[in-house]
Amino acid sequence: MSSNIVWHEASITKTERRTQNKHHSFILWFTGLSASGKSSVANAFARTLFERGNQAFVLDGDNVRHGLNNDLGFDEVSRKENIRRIGEVSKLFVESGQIVLTAFISPYRQDRQVVRQLVEEGEFLEVYVKCSVETCEQRDPKGLYKKARNAEIANFTGISAPYEEPEHPEFILDTERYSIEECVEQLTTFLTDKGYI
Repeated sequence: MSSNIVWHEASITKTERRTQNKHHSFILWFTGLSASGKSSVANAFARTLFERGNQAFVLDGDNVRHGLNNDLGFDEVSRKENIRRIGEVSKLFVESGQIVLTAFISPYRQDRQVVRQLVEEGEFLEVYVKCSVETCEQRDPKGLYKKARNAEIANFTGISAPYEEPEHPEFILDTERYSIEECVEQLTTFLTDKGYI
């Protein structure tokens, strides 16, 4: 980056925005295999937050690849850049006083840690959407597992590319055992008890 580029502080602080919004701003980082339920839970939870009057926005992996990250592939280098960019965008949402819910496979622990380090302590909450590859493959709403098994898709997480489970996530949602509604309820209770919402 050029030394001529200077960060401009906002005239409205993050603290002022949080006060007006009446809630903390933070990243709720949903990570898990394809078809584990990341987007489903994130969107259902966003609806719950909206109905409570909380300012929240969902950044979905597929949606972001339609625009901001449409130049990236699915090799390891592209995946890292995908998450780096999303981390930077998420940081801006936190600065704007919002709750950002990110639904990305984000298969590598190191990449998730990089995003965690972009924001202040307590502003990144990793949510592991736990679901076995077998169950995800049975769900397969987009037919991606079938294509991966037929070698039509390379570098498919859980089949031909690794997924590194979080070692110490702030929260685990087991979508094999619990419905979307139950997961949303668990998350709401957790975040309320911790004073985030």
